[in-house]
Amino acid sequence: MTKIADVRGKSPDELQTMLLDLRKEQFNLRFQRATGQLEALSRVKAVRRDIARVKTIIGERSRAAATAQA
Repeated sequence: MTKIADVRGKSPDELQTMLLDLRKEQFNLRFQRATGQLEALSRVKAVRRDIARVKTIIGERSRAAATAQA
């Protein structure tokens, strides 16, 4: 699980890369759960929350940029 301070310290490109990696991991975890191979069930919840953290920071930054332009 990543800390929010770590996510805030990343650049927009790093955030997009992180989001892509987390979504790939989420897909793999879902696939493992469907086939009965998943051992760490708590990792599904952690990845989902990490995705939400990253998307929240991306949204905050885009809103701040839109407000700064207005």
